[in-house]
Amino acid sequence: MKSARLLILWTLLQAFATGAEAACIVAAPRLSFGPYDPLSAAGSTTSGVIIVLCDFVPPPNVTVMIGPSANSGGFTPRRMLNAGGVDTLDYNLYVDPSSAIVWGDGRPGTGVRTNRVFRGKPWVLTVFGRMPPGQDVTPGNYIDNIAITVNF
Repeated sequence: MKSARLLILWTLLQAFATGAEAACIVAAPRLSFGPYDPLSAAGSTTSGVIIVLCDFVPPPNVTVMIGPSANSGGFTPRRMLNAGGVDTLDYNLYVDPSSAIVWGDGRPGTGVRTNRVFRGKPWVLTVFGRMPPGQDVTPGNYIDNIAITVNF
């Protein structure tokens, strides 16, 4: 039985207002799928949160987008690369727990999340990750870098 420890590293883009001190900031965790078993029929799932905090008055409408995979260059599939640089593992990030809508930048086939963010009230968004079953890969650490963009 092969297994692989998986980790997604987030690249955070902080969106700051032009001018004075008003800003929106974003924070996101490292997202880990944990050990992956290619013999499992279920695949692997994970979740994490993105937190957006703004200090604008009036509160802005904020859109959170997640960029394409640094390894695949696209959204479907996103790919993690083995630390040895040979094998890849397909995965994706979703806006919903049923994995119906790929979280992206609004291009066809992807969705974004938009909400009004009030001063002093963080907007907490859940990111759902899923890795399909049956990927026969070398054991090791697999990573991908993802950019989160906040527009307001």
